[in-house]
Amino acid sequence: MSKSSSARLLGRSSGSVTVIQTSVHRSYARNARLAGIITALVVGVLAATVAADQVHPILAAILGALIGAATGAVAWTVVRIWPVIRLIWWWLPEITLALGLVYGWTALARATTLPVRLAVVALVVGIPAGIPAVRRRLVALAWCVIVRHRLRVCFAQFIRANASGSLPLILLARPTPVGERVWIYLRPGLSEADLKARLDKIAVACHASTVVVERASEKTAAFLRVDVKRREVLTETIPSPLPGLVNPTAPSNPRTTGTMPTGLDLPDVPDTPAEKPATPTAPTKPAAPKNGSKPTATATAAVINGAGEDISDWI
Repeated sequence: MSKSSSARLLGRSSGSVTVIQTSVHRSYARNARLAGIITALVVGVLAATVAADQVHPILAAILGALIGAATGAVAWTVVRIWPVIRLIWWWLPEITLALGLVYGWTALARATTLPVRLAVVALVVGIPAGIPAVRRRLVALAWCVIVRHRLRVCFAQFIRANASGSLPLILLARPTPVGERVWIYLRPGLSEADLKARLDKIAVACHASTVVVERASEKTAAFLRVDVKRREVLTETIPSPLPGLVNPTAPSNPRTTGTMPTGLDLPDVPDTPAEKPATPTAPTKPAAPKNGSKPTATATAAVINGAGEDISDWI
């Protein structure tokens, strides 16, 4: 039985821990080689062209080749170690805290005695533990660090960025009254809609109740803001000092209710009766002649309509 098979039977892993994925490693190696070659050629030609006006063309070509090789090496190095730089950026708070503790304790041990060191440690540990405001602030900052790592796990596990496997750049995070707010910058291959389709999974990974994703800039769609909500401040009970200011022995003042108004009351308008419209008068007929005589022409009474017009000529 081989060593690897026995290790598997015992439940132990014989492989190494993968910090950077193999696909990401190969992709950045290819990109670094291309970036180094292109940068060396472009910078070398430009440097030789500029130097040819001052020195011999052969010396200018040699100088351009040296400058191009140097700049190409710098470009290759930056692109090649970019996954390592991104990994250091992800763990920057922890690395800074660890370096501060180690070097701070070393400097304190060299400059002070043991009782002074114990007193300083007691103060550093006791103040956050004894003062609730400081303790809550430190817990909120710790959750900001945790949320950055949880978002990175979400992008690596179930949110595929692009074919090369490059993850979005997770920027700063700060505490909010309901949780944390994190700014991220998306790489090509992701969009805001891709994140909104997986908000429930992101909330589970971040140990939160809900997650909201919004654009952080009107100019670019790659700059997003992620709000992680852990609690609802609007439903909490807030103590108020107003009930303690009320005198319990003060007599109650009975309140009488007045009559409800039932009509429209306009005190500024005088009460004047409305004028009735004029009624038209009926036309009068001429009197019948007596003793068989012919009727004589008499003036016809004017007929007035409802609008005040004379309509006797039309009848």
